[in-house]
Amino acid sequence: MSVLRGAVHARWIIGKVIGTKMQKTAKVRVTRLVLDPYLLKFYNKRKTYFAHDPQQQCLVGDIVLLKALPVPRTKHVKHELAEIVYKVGKVIDPSGSRSTVLTLSFLTRRGLVSSNNRSGEDSWLKSLFVRKVDPRKDAHSNLLAKRETSSLYKLQFHNVKPEYLDAYNQLCKEVLPKIHEGKEYPCTLVGTWNTWYGEQDQAVHLWRYEGGYPALTEVMSKLRHDKEFMEFRKARGNMLLSRKNQLLLEFSFWNEPVPRPGPNIYELRSYQLRPGTMIEWGNYWARAIRFRQDNEEAVGGFFSQIGQLYMVHHLWAYKDLQSREDTRNSAWHKPGWDELVYYTVPLIQEMESRIMIPLKISPLQ
Repeated sequence: MSVLRGAVHARWIIGKVIGTKMQKTAKVRVTRLVLDPYLLKFYNKRKTYFAHDPQQQCLVGDIVLLKALPVPRTKHVKHELAEIVYKVGKVIDPSGSRSTVLTLSFLTRRGLVSSNNRSGEDSWLKSLFVRKVDPRKDAHSNLLAKRETSSLYKLQFHNVKPEYLDAYNQLCKEVLPKIHEGKEYPCTLVGTWNTWYGEQDQAVHLWRYEGGYPALTEVMSKLRHDKEFMEFRKARGNMLLSRKNQLLLEFSFWNEPVPRPGPNIYELRSYQLRPGTMIEWGNYWARAIRFRQDNEEAVGGFFSQIGQLYMVHHLWAYKDLQSREDTRNSAWHKPGWDELVYYTVPLIQEMESRIMIPLKISPLQ
């Protein structure tokens, strides 16, 4: 009977090592994307396996291939280590790394990956190994940001007292365009909005500083000596409940935000990533962004440098809420989108969506 029980277990398994404390045994977690038949939504289903590792090669974080044993070694150990396909700490590019290609061939010969998908970039297995840059070699800002520009972005969130929202908007309409158009200020107003759905009575401003931190310092220094701006700040302060800002850089693979005609609504999707996962996020979204270009909805993508760290903001534009729904649903019909969502979701700690309406002075309409 023990032989029959061993035969029903998955013959080949890809998973991540989460423990090596037991002698000659690796604890491996396998995560699958499962469709709920009632909600019609995908969710992660995790299962833990114990695999025989006679040479104790595995380290926590390794991606490994397990092979089912014809006869279980113990009640729980029913697989053995067949291959370490991704060694933690190493960078593997599936489009050019010999070791990864050999692994795919190895799995194909054993029926885990179909030969039809082996050469295509849409293979679900390849998405496991999309780590095209090594985070240890350089800072995130150098690896992920656009190198041809040195622009720095500032994202401001102002929570306004409900009774002052109209007065606040009017004050911004009078002062912000002067800073935007002033040649003495090396900065540009990218967009200014009120939140429609999400946190209520909130104003959101996005500024770009051409020249990076020196430009930001120059603008702040000049504004402190601008009498009109200081009066604006004082009047604005009486209208606010709270405010916060973040300094951001732009992802190299995203569109640069440029003025666009309206009318549009804008969605700001904010993601709090798990520390240490920014590089993975960038590599996956470098592939994912091509699925979201059909309707020119992609406005800009940014990651934080100062303020709340490991924050990512994606800015999208739609004609209306129904257009947003249709555009987002259409992405699920494109081969490869579901796989990229599957591998980016575990990187997220928290996420938030804001639907925003631009003010008349906003270059993004």
